[in-house]
Amino acid sequence: MTGIVSHDGIKQLVLVSGRAHPELAQSVADALGIDLVPTTAYEFANGEIYTRFGESVRGADAFVLQSHASPINQWIMEQLLMVDALKRASAKTITVVAPFYGYARQDKKHRGREPISARLMADLFKTAGADRLMSIDLHSAQIQGFFDGPVDHLWAMPILTEYVRTRVDLSNVTVVSPDAGRIRVAEQWAAKLGGGPLAFVHKTRDIRRPNQAVANRVVGDVEGRSCVITDDLIDTAGTITGAVRVLLEAGAKDVIVAATHGVLSAPAVDRLQECGAREVIITDTLPIDDDKRFPKLTVLSVAPLIARAIREVFDDGSVTSLFDGNA
Repeated sequence: MTGIVSHDGIKQLVLVSGRAHPELAQSVADALGIDLVPTTAYEFANGEIYTRFGESVRGADAFVLQSHASPINQWIMEQLLMVDALKRASAKTITVVAPFYGYARQDKKHRGREPISARLMADLFKTAGADRLMSIDLHSAQIQGFFDGPVDHLWAMPILTEYVRTRVDLSNVTVVSPDAGRIRVAEQWAAKLGGGPLAFVHKTRDIRRPNQAVANRVVGDVEGRSCVITDDLIDTAGTITGAVRVLLEAGAKDVIVAATHGVLSAPAVDRLQECGAREVIITDTLPIDDDKRFPKLTVLSVAPLIARAIREVFDDGSVTSLFDGNA
């Protein structure tokens, strides 16, 4: 069955996917109990992208899933074209499902004459014809206000914390924020892990040099304790591995790293393997190729979360209910 028809027979749900992360799309479709809409997509000789759906989507509530992996601009453009195709094929509603939202780190101006790229992304999807956005662990909550329409901001925290609880002694764990800006998230993590103490790593960053930060010292009780560092993403892993080093130097018993998005740009894999962390835990919001996997890496699936959120939206239910009313 390609789609889901509502109990009253009035509405139809269809799921379409780009080529960035077909494994995740198939897992979401399996969780929903449907097939993906057959889609043709390829590049012309000059790099232009062509997309076409193999079935009618007229009158359907369409969900177009594409995680913004590398090469990020290609996959964003493909998703924009798929949204435009859905609009011109008379889909009733179009929801952009971007588990990892591209350009989210550029959500404000640090210096003069810079773009706010995360806002531009939202404008592009709206112009293409999207009625709704759905994403997981946006870099900052303010991005929800950039889109002129509903935004479903999903949390991977329940998936991550449920696993981490099986990997640590809850009576001897400290949750660590890699910088002062994510203390609020670390507090929520600590509550999920039994209410232990918090710590954060003081770091400095030169805004003129991307992907470079220096971890200076840890603030909080970490000596002799298992530490869990939480972050929204790991790109080149400089921030995370610097935090691991500072924690171990401060006497931490061991360190687990947990993050939602595994961007893992070079030299992230080498850094993570050598930093001394006991385990690195991420989700599959982005494809993790074989050359990016290593023995200490654990990848958890977000497909059930996305499938439940899609079903709640289709059934006019509550996405917030998936997070105990805390989202």
